[in-house]
Amino acid sequence: MNTVIFACTHNAGRSQIAATFFNLLADPAKARAISAGTQPAERLHPEVLATMKEMGVDLGDAKPQRLTPELAQSAQILVTLGGLPDAPTVADQKREDWPMEDTVGKSAADVEKIRDATAAMVSDFVTRHGWERPQ
Repeated sequence: MNTVIFACTHNAGRSQIAATFFNLLADPAKARAISAGTQPAERLHPEVLATMKEMGVDLGDAKPQRLTPELAQSAQILVTLGGLPDAPTVADQKREDWPMEDTVGKSAADVEKIRDATAAMVSDFVTRHGWERPQ
């Protein structure tokens, strides 16, 4: 089983969206995703909760968590969203950085655009690795 960590600074928007889409798209027998942040917020951004709920996804119970060295070591791949220079470094771990705007302080329309772009990037990522859910 492969573990992917999606990480951003506050773990209150982009990384939560990415991990959620990953877990909806990927075969759970092959891979799973978690999300974390280097400076986690107290809660998810309200705009993120609302825009995900529009799609029928309730993130009301999601809690930001810290990206610790121990958590980073549990994953085969670390995907940072929007750059994360203070992310822990793990030997032999694959890393990708996806340039992506932060959701904090954005309008609902802007968060929807970020959500949709994130969904497309995650879908491509899952396909590239051959982790799609069986039909």
